[in-house]
Amino acid sequence: MVQAWYMDESQEDQRAPHRQEPNRAVSLEQLRRLGVVYRRLDADNYETDPCLKEIRRAENYSWMDIVTIHKDKLPNYEEKIKTFYEEHLHLDDEIRYILEGSGYFDVRDKDDKWIRISMEKGDMITLPAGIYHRFTLDENNYVKAMRLFVGEPVWTAYNRPADDFPARKQYMKFLADEA
Repeated sequence: MVQAWYMDESQEDQRAPHRQEPNRAVSLEQLRRLGVVYRRLDADNYETDPCLKEIRRAENYSWMDIVTIHKDKLPNYEEKIKTFYEEHLHLDDEIRYILEGSGYFDVRDKDDKWIRISMEKGDMITLPAGIYHRFTLDENNYVKAMRLFVGEPVWTAYNRPADDFPARKQYMKFLADEA
């Protein structure tokens, strides 16, 4: 089951858990109020999983690929890890399904505080367009993930500040409506 918590202010190793003391856990309901959707699926059978097939049909996820993030598998590994960890947003939802390994997605809450979401095998997350976020591996330094898209894939990240994009404005309206 996915775990999430508010992060401490430490600038040390991004792959460390960075839990506050005492820990301030974040529930799935709190994540949902930020527009973050979590699902748990059968990663051992992702190629034939009827649940994944139904999600792809219902959400119109027509394109997918699989990426492995590990120093022996990803060209320009260190550079990519730094890029993934830069705070950014996308103009479309970001959908990731962890098939092997583990890592962290960090998202900003409505008060601009970081929440760390620990992802492992079987976890699927959808981050809404316009949410500031970042990704890093955890201390295991390995993840294999499926990326899903509606239509042709778009990987463009807009580093903060990117508040003038319509996707960001729409996301901020969503947060205001949730309050």
